[in-house]
Amino acid sequence: MERRSLELHVGGQTYRVVSAAPEDEVRRAASLVSAKFDELGSSRNTLFLVAMALANDALVERDRRLAVERRTRDLLRRLLVRVEHVLDPPEGGDAGR
Repeated sequence: MERRSLELHVGGQTYRVVSAAPEDEVRRAASLVSAKFDELGSSRNTLFLVAMALANDALVERDRRLAVERRTRDLLRRLLVRVEHVLDPPEGGDAGR
């Protein structure tokens, strides 16, 4: 992958970064960080606060994703049990239900 130099504006500062990631992804990430800077205001601890806020956002999204994966697995298990029941009904059972 080709590395390129990009100029990014974040939190009122200009940064030059070198990245192999697609430019639009790097700019979107910089935009996210800049928005957090704007949201939290500027102070001596802004960088730390921005990092903590973004880490928290990432953790919340990970927890949501894990919950969706768990619900999806449970739903698929229940669906497979029903399909198996229809395809191989218990002896003496009614296959129509």
